[in-house]
Amino acid sequence: MDPTMDSKTRDAYLARIEAELRQNILPFWIHHTVDRERGGFYGEISNDLKVSRDAERGALLTTRILWTYSSAYLHYPEAPLLEMARWAYDDLMKRFWDLQNGGFYWSASAEGKPLRTRKQIYGQAFGIYALTEYFRAAKDRTALDRAIEVCRAIEKNCRDPKHGGYFEAYTKAWVLEEDVRLSAVDLNEPKSQNTHLHVMEAYTNLLRVWPDAGLRRAQKELVELMLEKILDARTYHLGLFFDEAWRPRTDRVSFGHDIEAAWLLTEAADVVGDSDLQARVRKVAVEIARVTLAEAIDSDGGLLYEADSKGLTQTYKEWWPQAEAAVGFLNAYQISRDEKYLETSLRLWDFIEAHLVDRKHGEWIRSVDRSGKTASTDPKVSFWKCPYHNGRACLELIDRLKKL
Repeated sequence: MDPTMDSKTRDAYLARIEAELRQNILPFWIHHTVDRERGGFYGEISNDLKVSRDAERGALLTTRILWTYSSAYLHYPEAPLLEMARWAYDDLMKRFWDLQNGGFYWSASAEGKPLRTRKQIYGQAFGIYALTEYFRAAKDRTALDRAIEVCRAIEKNCRDPKHGGYFEAYTKAWVLEEDVRLSAVDLNEPKSQNTHLHVMEAYTNLLRVWPDAGLRRAQKELVELMLEKILDARTYHLGLFFDEAWRPRTDRVSFGHDIEAAWLLTEAADVVGDSDLQARVRKVAVEIARVTLAEAIDSDGGLLYEADSKGLTQTYKEWWPQAEAAVGFLNAYQISRDEKYLETSLRLWDFIEAHLVDRKHGEWIRSVDRSGKTASTDPKVSFWKCPYHNGRACLELIDRLKKL
């Protein structure tokens, strides 16, 4: 037990976090999102639980549900959790898998017909991440084989042989797209931090169960690329968009992505198993936490959203950066034993409970402004709003607090 945190305080936070996961987040998605009539999951549900039956359905939501319930089952081996994971796996493979070319379509209609058939590499990464976790939970070898197949397709079709890294988006036949944006707020640039962060995350999980030498090399290169091309070593912020030669195309920074990258990099280096790389990454992870604490943690304990070279640009507080920051700061504390990072992590959890957990309708609302008022009318369930960030944060916080 670390002397800076007494067992009573630790156990109290553990109980609160576990209750949130098991009594709110996990039951919500089982009870409200499963489409028993047509299969899969409803594509959109409002904050007050009105279902949009005909909403477009994204592979991203299905993969994130698949990862969440597979991981939850590994922690709590209970039949309803595995049943939910199997439902998501069936949906992913029946609705989104490209039988002809391999890989996952970006979206489908509510009736299950392919809609946007592009191969967004960000989406392929979440496919690998989810299939690997499902293999770990259900011991279904076919899921692992599919994850490996997608990994090989990325390495064959999407890697930049000249400057390193991966291009953003392809047609269903793996031909490079002209418009590669994930969403309307993104820049149409050939490379992004977000895609590389989540390919790294996916490869970490795959490497745990498939210790392939080629994958290990690719993952080490990817971690080094994150450190040398995407991270600005002067500011300890990560760039968001780049041209082919890794020249930054914007000075915007996303505090949530910064602190999420800090702990995902730590995990990636640990799984690669290179001691020199681990030492480099651990130093960087603590420095990112230091800068994020100084620049982005508000007086109420919440994490502000975005800035550029002139200062803050977006000050609302979305659900996912709060979840990732709670893990990222606890990771920094585990590395450095600097108590301010532990305190920051716990304050973030206090903020989440006070402002984001929806006591009336369940799950979490999307965001609040600096006064604590709901700042978004966006749906509670959507293409992007999922149980992955908050569900994973709970699982990570529980595991890490138990180790203190």
